Amino acid sequence: MNIAGIISDSIVDGPGLRTTVFFQGCAHKCKGCHNPETHSFGTATEMSASEIIEKVKKNPLCRGVTLSGGDPVYQAAEAKELAKVLKAKGYEVALYTGFTWEELITEKNEDRLELLRNVDILIDGRFEIEKRTLELKFRGSSNQRIIESKKSMQQFDTDGTIEPILCTQKRWVG
Repeated sequence: MNIAGIISDSIVDGPGLRTTVFFQGCAHKCKGCHNPETHSFGTATEMSASEIIEKVKKNPLCRGVTLSGGDPVYQAAEAKELAKVLKAKGYEVALYTGFTWEELITEKNEDRLELLRNVDILIDGRFEIEKRTLELKFRGSSNQRIIESKKSMQQFDTDGTIEPILCTQKRWVG
């Protein structure tokens, strides 16, 4: 995986003390992006899932891992494997993406769908500077949603429902 950086003690990328993994590469190029240095592809550090897991495990207080960027969805084949291992080790996994849930579901890319199956929470949608807000937890603009990804994928896999299940957990939405 091409990784721009790892923050071992984040409190802004999800509830509690988390590790945030910043993936390198994003074609959305949202105006006002918080991480524009992560836009170019292939220009950061190559890391394996096991190397990232070792960094996460160094913080015994960490219970959650956030995949951010850039946009991890552009590296879905690798990110899905990382998410699987993190889930197996008991971590809550969250994913930020500029894609919407509907875009990801309807394109039917198996790596991306498998990534969605292996993350608990998805924060979807491009950052829109015109909709910027400081009032919403863990989102930069009001168009972005916090979705129960794993539950939504179970629903999709069962009956084809595309409509996501929005998160109502107070620790995520306030």
